[in-house]
Amino acid sequence: MLVNGISFGQDIIKDYGQLNELALTHRDGKIRMEAEQPATFPFGADALRNMIANNFRMRKIVTTADQEFCTLIFIVGKEGTIEHVKSVGSNLTFNKEAERALLKIKQKWTPGIMNGEKIYCRFKIPLTVTFTKK
Repeated sequence: MLVNGISFGQDIIKDYGQLNELALTHRDGKIRMEAEQPATFPFGADALRNMIANNFRMRKIVTTADQEFCTLIFIVGKEGTIEHVKSVGSNLTFNKEAERALLKIKQKWTPGIMNGEKIYCRFKIPLTVTFTKK
């Protein structure tokens, strides 16, 4: 099994309510909110990728494809916990296993900071698994 293609995309959400107009910026034709300090995983992106890969139970994925793809979308809360996890992809068993693998990680994140306050941050992690034939 190969797990590759994990990268991070981040959107900042402040209290799920009104956005701070001063923090809005335009990037690639989209309006985004930039944090003073975005949420971070304490052991780094490589460690997070390895933890997700180690938590994956390949036997639970039902597929005949050579590769499966999905995108994990989740919120890092004000207390550094992973919340509101969902996955988007064409294979339901792969999506569910990706969500489970992420939720098994219990280490807290360092929450994002905006104007001296902790904020919610949304992350997207694309996942690709390549199945090798024996």
